Amino acid sequence: MYFGYTFCADVCLTDLTAITRALDAPAPAATDVQPVFITIDPERDTKVLADYVAAFHRSFVGLTGSPDEIRKVADSYKAFYAKVSGERGGEYSIDHAGIICRMGRNGEYLAFMPPQTNPDRLTQILRNYLAKP
Repeated sequence: MYFGYTFCADVCLTDLTAITRALDAPAPAATDVQPVFITIDPERDTKVLADYVAAFHRSFVGLTGSPDEIRKVADSYKAFYAKVSGERGGEYSIDHAGIICRMGRNGEYLAFMPPQTNPDRLTQILRNYLAKP
């Protein structure tokens, strides 16, 4: 599970690419993994979210909701984000932690990986988890 936004020009692109490479690496039962992207920018992302996540991997699911709902979910996973106003009126970016939350088969939280964890490390973590009964 990943908290990010489609207008992110760096961390999200790097992390989602790493997740995609880990999902595409040969591994038994990798088709059982459900990657989830939760937008932290529903104002801009809701209409473009499905196309954005599909561009990374066919199995990605994009989730959105009201700003209050997203804040509640993000806070429950300690996923920091804050809107930062730009120099031009109306423009903004979002500072965010860019962590990958690893969830168990029953939806339980297991651990997180820091931003920009390389694809080889993600693949190793995925394979180790999938090898467990």
